[in-house]
Amino acid sequence: MTQAAKRVPVSVLTGFLGAGKTTLLNRLLKSPALVDTAVIINEFGDVSIDHLLVESSGDGIIELSDGCLCCTVRGELVDTLADLMDRMQTGRIRPLKRIVVETTGLADPAPVLQAIMGNPVIAHSFTLDGVVTVVDAVNGLSTLASHKEAVKQVAVADRIVLSKSSLAGQEALAAVRREIAALNPRARVFDADDTESVGPALLANGLYDPDSKIADVRRWLHEETHDHAHGHSHDHDHHDGHVHDVTRHDSTIRSFSIVHDRPIDPLALDMFVDLLRSAHGDKLLRMKAIVQLSSNPDRPVVLHGVQTIFHPPERLAEWPDPADRRTRLVLITRDLPEDFVRDLFDAFTGTPNIDRPDRVALENNPLAVPGMKF
Repeated sequence: MTQAAKRVPVSVLTGFLGAGKTTLLNRLLKSPALVDTAVIINEFGDVSIDHLLVESSGDGIIELSDGCLCCTVRGELVDTLADLMDRMQTGRIRPLKRIVVETTGLADPAPVLQAIMGNPVIAHSFTLDGVVTVVDAVNGLSTLASHKEAVKQVAVADRIVLSKSSLAGQEALAAVRREIAALNPRARVFDADDTESVGPALLANGLYDPDSKIADVRRWLHEETHDHAHGHSHDHDHHDGHVHDVTRHDSTIRSFSIVHDRPIDPLALDMFVDLLRSAHGDKLLRMKAIVQLSSNPDRPVVLHGVQTIFHPPERLAEWPDPADRRTRLVLITRDLPEDFVRDLFDAFTGTPNIDRPDRVALENNPLAVPGMKF
């Protein structure tokens, strides 16, 4: 057996905030073909919940520390892969058939790819088996126009999965497909709703080839190699304590979390979400939440939202971590003050008495349109 055949394939799953990476990953992990697959998750924020929402496969889920997979966390990715190989070689875990790295939606993918391909120790044991990028058909055009990271995520992909196609009009769908083709003419594009073609085989792309992409991809990878080798210092403070290059993310983007230790009235949550998305949806890049409702505290509700579009709430059978039943909301916003969102949340949920004056005033607010029912 050649050395290449012995290496464990690593698939990178990327896509901008709210595109549907976790949803796609959960669907793929249900397949028996992905048994003995390790999932490495990276989140952007001070409270992590993605690892609670991904269904375990094989030896489970590994969560990287706070921050984007492009600066300090890149070293942790290398360390994690090296540790996995050590555990396999020493028999502490069963041999892995595949590793999936799910990046945060704000991640520049170039450093992730370079960490896997450019580190000689990692390259000896692992091979980059392609990049799958999820693109939101509804918000895709505006996202690509506004966020450099999203452009890179599409440009480096081997395969692109279009999510939420049923929510986008035909003209919008055609326009986002044209934009994808301009950025990455060779990538195969799949519809997320096509369960026949969007299966485990989606991850098996073969050895990653930068030469098959537009010239910018080779330049990005070269820049990452140069920066990493010369100890490039990223000096942009991302508010969450992660030091970052200002060119990687807009300085107006902020991540923060809300943690609440009491059950929440379903109506209060309903109105909070409706008011936030209807009045400030354009500034809400992403919201994920796991919530304890007073109507059924033993079965949490999971929320996923991007701007004004929210998936129907999903009721879990039980708490992923029975020891921690707190409500946790993680928000990524642009030009939306954290204090405003916290005050809004407290106005609905901070006091047990639902008849208090500020609650009544908010109920009468014309922006609190009905829609999110729990």
